[in-house]
Amino acid sequence: MKPLQKNFSDMTISGGVTESTSTLDRNSLPIPDEVIAEIFSRLSSESIARCRCVCKLWSSILAHQDFTESFLTKSRARPQLLFACDAFTGTFFFSSAQPENPKENSYVVASNHLARFSISDELCGCTNGFFLYVSKMIWIQNEFQLYVPLMCNPSTGQFLTLPKLKSGKSCGVENYLGYEPIANELKVFSMELSRVNGVLISVEHQVLTTEAKILSWRCVQCCIPHYASRKWICISGVIYYAASSHSYSLISMVACFDLRSEKLSFIKFMETFSKEMHHSATIVNYNGKLGLLMSRDYGLVHRANASFELWVLQDAAKHEWSKLVFVLPPLWKDVVVDTMCISGMVGTNEIVFSPIYQRDPFYVIYYNVESKTITKIGIQGLEAFQGKSLNIYLNYVENVKLL
Repeated sequence: MKPLQKNFSDMTISGGVTESTSTLDRNSLPIPDEVIAEIFSRLSSESIARCRCVCKLWSSILAHQDFTESFLTKSRARPQLLFACDAFTGTFFFSSAQPENPKENSYVVASNHLARFSISDELCGCTNGFFLYVSKMIWIQNEFQLYVPLMCNPSTGQFLTLPKLKSGKSCGVENYLGYEPIANELKVFSMELSRVNGVLISVEHQVLTTEAKILSWRCVQCCIPHYASRKWICISGVIYYAASSHSYSLISMVACFDLRSEKLSFIKFMETFSKEMHHSATIVNYNGKLGLLMSRDYGLVHRANASFELWVLQDAAKHEWSKLVFVLPPLWKDVVVDTMCISGMVGTNEIVFSPIYQRDPFYVIYYNVESKTITKIGIQGLEAFQGKSLNIYLNYVENVKLL
């Protein structure tokens, strides 16, 4: 990124109009760098998008790496709930404040409409404010191309078409988007699916750095043939995803892709995991460690559930897991009336559930594993999408970095 051509301190305020120091008069006051940056950082992503159109100087300031990283740091301190609502015209993104340790039933308003993308395919997930999805068919350079990965940023309304995988011969693809904090890079880890002896396994594992000047795929060695699932998470520069030996077998391990070394390793499930647990595991971030939250019913949650198990990875090299059991209070049966799914965890003590079918109004349930309290949070502002597919993402952070 090019450095700023003019310092923030070269801007002054005179009579309510911003102008250059070349026209500085006695009544003008210079604006310190940190003050301008602080003013912009307090704006919403929508306001920042508008400010970029004011003048070239503002556009340069708001696109500068120092500002975008400062804005992201502030966003991490106030994570949000993000809602991806599918409609005939595309996918609409809305955000709302994310309640932390709610004490009583309440409502939040998802009135912040971030963007709409003409996405007809399933989203692959969210990392560091960016989404990744794969278009099964897209028109590029006067021809239809299959399984093309795309990145989008709901906070800026931008999307970026990534290069096709090198081989292009597959029965499908799986993609994961990860953030490597040491090098401050976003990387896409992708693999093609191929039919071998009547079953699907992942082949042609490749990685791409989105910040590179020339976007190109690099091959990754894989020592264990496996079938990748869409249950995944990125924690501290490592992408974890649940995997099985092939498409018709039970999930039996967690694949770990280190974004810095670009090496792939595997962690086996414990033998004590029941058959139901192999299908029901929800991958979560538990205090910076990989966690598998088990509901024993293919990831679904009902009134009849009495407890949950959380298996936390303690030592990846030794394949060591620890087990926590959360017993639900009697109030659970009174609050839960729909079939729910586990959306994830907020912090280290709250599990968030959402109904698999949208109601009006939409709601989520917070269960605090320490205080044993259950809180129902209604979501207003999504009434227009009643009956449509809706996905909820926890701990979303706004990122105003341009693609």
